[in-house]
Amino acid sequence: MKRIMRKLKRSNLLARYSYYFLLLVYLGCYIYFVKSLIPLKGVENGLRIIFIIFFLVWFVFYAFYNLINLLIRKYKGLLITSIVTIIFEILFIFSSYFINVIYNGLNKMTDISVDSYTSYLIKKKDQEFNDSSVIGRISSDVDVLGHELTDEIISEHNLKNEIKEFDDYFDLAYTLYEDKVNAIFVPSNYISLFSGSEGLENIANDVEIIYQYTKTSESESLEGSNKDFSEPLTFLLMGVDSTIDGLNPKAGFNGDTLMLISFNPKTLDTLMVSVPRDTYVPIVCNNNRYAKINSSAAYGSDCVIDTVSNLLDVNIDYYVKINFKGVVKLVEALGGVEVDVEAPTYNGSAYDGKMCEQNSDRQFGSHLICLNPGFQTLNGEQALAYSRNRHLYINGDLDRIRHQQQVVEAIAKKLLNFSTFADFKKVFDAISSNIATNMSTDKVLSGYNVVKDMALNALNGEEFVNVHKATLETYSLPVYLPNSGNYTSAQGYYVDSLNDVKKAINVVLGKEKEEDIKTFNFSVNTPYEVTPAGKNLRKEKSLELMPNLIGSNVIKAQEFCDSHNITLNIEHVDVGEAHYNADVAPGLIGDQDVVIGTLLNNVTTLTVYIPNTSSSSSNIKDPDKDENDDKNEETDENSQEDKNDLGNFNLF
Repeated sequence: MKRIMRKLKRSNLLARYSYYFLLLVYLGCYIYFVKSLIPLKGVENGLRIIFIIFFLVWFVFYAFYNLINLLIRKYKGLLITSIVTIIFEILFIFSSYFINVIYNGLNKMTDISVDSYTSYLIKKKDQEFNDSSVIGRISSDVDVLGHELTDEIISEHNLKNEIKEFDDYFDLAYTLYEDKVNAIFVPSNYISLFSGSEGLENIANDVEIIYQYTKTSESESLEGSNKDFSEPLTFLLMGVDSTIDGLNPKAGFNGDTLMLISFNPKTLDTLMVSVPRDTYVPIVCNNNRYAKINSSAAYGSDCVIDTVSNLLDVNIDYYVKINFKGVVKLVEALGGVEVDVEAPTYNGSAYDGKMCEQNSDRQFGSHLICLNPGFQTLNGEQALAYSRNRHLYINGDLDRIRHQQQVVEAIAKKLLNFSTFADFKKVFDAISSNIATNMSTDKVLSGYNVVKDMALNALNGEEFVNVHKATLETYSLPVYLPNSGNYTSAQGYYVDSLNDVKKAINVVLGKEKEEDIKTFNFSVNTPYEVTPAGKNLRKEKSLELMPNLIGSNVIKAQEFCDSHNITLNIEHVDVGEAHYNADVAPGLIGDQDVVIGTLLNNVTTLTVYIPNTSSSSSNIKDPDKDENDDKNEETDENSQEDKNDLGNFNLF
C-alpha cells in the first residue's frame, strides 16, 4: 500500500486531484440519481435497474482503470474517461431534477395531511344584528362548516339568539335575502357557492361578515379504491370556481362542475358525462334529503362523491378536484388552446353577438372578457370565461357543460406538446398547484405505461385517446321549499336517459358489452353522427311536483292521488271559513293543503277543500267555460301572486 501511495505522489498533481474530485462528485451524483429513481414504481422497472447497475459498474471501472493510469503515469485514458464521467454527472443532475419536479408535484397533489375549515356568520349590509336577531344555519350536525363550527362561534361570542335550522344552503341564503332571518352561518367559500344562483349574483357586495371561526386539523384522507391504471377506472372531476390559486382538498366548495370520467386503459376509451349543477337528487350526507346536486359540495368532497355515485350507480375510484382559477395559468403555459366558440343563443344582442363574461377575479366593466364566435386560439382568461358563461345560452348550464368539455378536450390535446423543459415545468406547476386527488403518487405513476401508449398513438397519427361524451337529459323542476316559502329553479332528469348513461359507463369499464347496431337510417344530405349516450331520451321523469288542483273536480283529484299513492281527504267549507274560495263554483276544489310545486316524494296525504256556496255569483268559476280560457285566466292570476308563475302546474 505504501508503494502504491509513493507512486501516486509521483503522478501529475492536477491529474491526481481531478481524479479524486471526479470520484467524489460522481459518487454523490450517483446516489442522488438512484434515490430519485427508486420511488418511480412501475415506471420502466427493467430500464431503471439497468441504469443503476450500469452506472455503478462505470464508477468501479473509472476508479480502478484510472488508478492504474495514474500509477503508470499515462494520462490520455484518464482524460477520456473523465470527460465521459463529467457527462454522466451532468446527466445525473438534470435527470434527477426533472424526476424530482414530477414526483414532488404529484406529492403536492396528493398531500392532504392538513385541513383548514372556516365558517362565517354573515348578515345583509342594510340589516342590524343584535340579541333579538334570528340566525339561520344548516340542520345537519355532520356538516363541519355549516353546523359543527357554528357551535364554536356561538360559544365564543356567547350568542343567545334564536336559531332556525334549514336543510339546504340555498334555502338558507334566500331566507336571508327575504329578511326571514337576520343572519346566517355559511362556509368561507359562500361567495363562489351562491353567486352563480339567480338572485344571489351580488352576494359579495350585499352582505358583510359579523364573526368567523377557523379550525385546522389533521386530515383523514378520503380513501380511493385499490385500483391502478392496469384496470378500468372512474374519476370524478369536481370544479372549484375560485378567485384564488390553490385549494383545500376536503373543504366545502361550489359544485358547478361535476364530471364523471370513465377510462379503460386496454381500449383507451374514455367516457365523459357531466351532471348539471341544478339536478335535484338525494344528498347522501344530508340524510338523503332532496336538493340541487351542487349543494352537496358545500359539505365537502366526500359528500359529492357519495351523491354522484348514488345517482349514476357506479363506484367512483378516485376524485380529481380542480380549481378553475388554475385554468388560466395552465392554458397560458400551453400557449393557448384551440376552441370553436359557440355564438350566444340567448339575449345575443346584449354584447353585439359576442360571448362576454367576468374575468377570473369575477370583475365586470372594463375587465369583461369578450369573444367573437368561431374557431380560435384562446388564452387563459378567455378559456375560463367561455367555460364559466351560461347566461348567454338558451340551455344555460347544459350549454356551459358542453363548453367546459370543449376546453378540457383542447387542453388534453396540447398537454404533450412541449418544446423545452421550462415549458413543461410551467405546465406542471400550474397543474400541481390547482389539483388535488385522493389517488396516491404510486398509483398515479402506474399510469405511465398508459400515457406512453397514448403518446405512441399520437406519433403514429392515431387518436391520442378515444373520447366519448354522454348526455343526461333534464327538464325544468321549480321546487317549493317549505322552510323558506321560496321556489328553487331545479332540474329533474329523465330516467331512460340516466339508464342509457349508466349502460355507457359500464360498457367503457368492460362490465357490459356494447350492442351491435344492425340497422340504421341515413340521408345523403345529412352527415351521419353517432348519438351520445343518453341523448334525446325523454320518456320517464325522475320527479314530479304537486300540481294546481284548484278549479278541478274531485274525481280528477282522486285519479291523480290514486296514481301517485296519495291519500285524498275531502273537506267541505262554508263562507267565512278557512280555505273557502269564492272564485270557484260549489262542488269544485277551492283550495289544497299541499303547496303547488311541493316534491311529491314527500307527500303522503292531500286535503282538498270544496266550497259549499258562493258569496258572489259574479266570481263563480264557470265549469262550462272553454278549458283553454280557464287555464289562461288561472295562469294570469298566479303570475300576479307568484313570481314563479306556478299556474302551469294545473294538469286538468
